Amino acid sequence: MSSPYKNPTGWVHVLYGIRHGMAGLRAAWQYEDAFRQEIFVACCALPIVYFCTVSLVGKVVMVASLFLVLIVELLNSAVEAAVDHTSLARHRLAKRAKDIASAAVLLSIVNAVVVWVMLLYGT
Repeated sequence: MSSPYKNPTGWVHVLYGIRHGMAGLRAAWQYEDAFRQEIFVACCALPIVYFCTVSLVGKVVMVASLFLVLIVELLNSAVEAAVDHTSLARHRLAKRAKDIASAAVLLSIVNAVVVWVMLLYGT
């Protein structure tokens, strides 16, 4: 049995995906302070990649580490929104879900810092 909420297939499906993705980025920008802060850091860091004397592969890894932080922040925001939608009451499992999602963001930031330090100051 097919879902009545399923989007069309083919190129229309691709266009729907782009539209929903852009709506998600707008929502994250509008409602998530951490996402805006991480966008600001990424925008400041990206020009540094261009001017640093790292190999092309190193530059790709540096950029990818920045995008990973943004991606994980979006997933964290989605978890928080879903948990809050379910209930605003304090519950140990809701706290655990939010804390684990926040830990993923923390680890992605640590990863980005380690990657940048190793590539910029490593031998």
